[in-house]
Amino acid sequence: MREALAEAAAAGAAPAEQAGHLETADVPVGAVILDPGGAVLARAHNRREADGDPTAHAEIVAIRAAAQAVGGWRLDGHTLVVTLEPCTMCAGAIALARISRLVYGAADPKAGAVGSLWDVLRDRRLPHRTEVVAGVLAEDCGALLRDFFAQRRHSQPVPHRPTPPDDSGRLSCGGVA
Repeated sequence: MREALAEAAAAGAAPAEQAGHLETADVPVGAVILDPGGAVLARAHNRREADGDPTAHAEIVAIRAAAQAVGGWRLDGHTLVVTLEPCTMCAGAIALARISRLVYGAADPKAGAVGSLWDVLRDRRLPHRTEVVAGVLAEDCGALLRDFFAQRRHSQPVPHRPTPPDDSGRLSCGGVA
């Protein structure tokens, strides 16, 4: 998990963020894929903002790199270690790649698909089962995400809010009809 945390930190320290453009920094999620012997086969972090690709989650980028490294899409016997509970897209990719074990850090109550909102990987209707180990270094993984979003909140200007309703009950939009 420490390797995945290092990858996550790399996403949070994207060149755009270093230049002061926090709105284009990637959310710090990191992933590492271990081969059946436990050696690191692939590593990745979120690249959605960097690549302009909505599918460039850390898990997807790592799965693609691992599949290329082994020369095929089947990753039986491999372990995916990721700092945040996978979303539905990533959980589906984990199942389709036949990854044997998932280890994740922080739960994702808003989008998690491995126990929080859904439990894709343990759905008995699917032909492949992935062993799931949750909560490994959860506090460290969660702290990285909390710090990233706290920094974003403090650096962005406050959005315009409409003026409260007048006596008619309608919102005033600053002179815009």
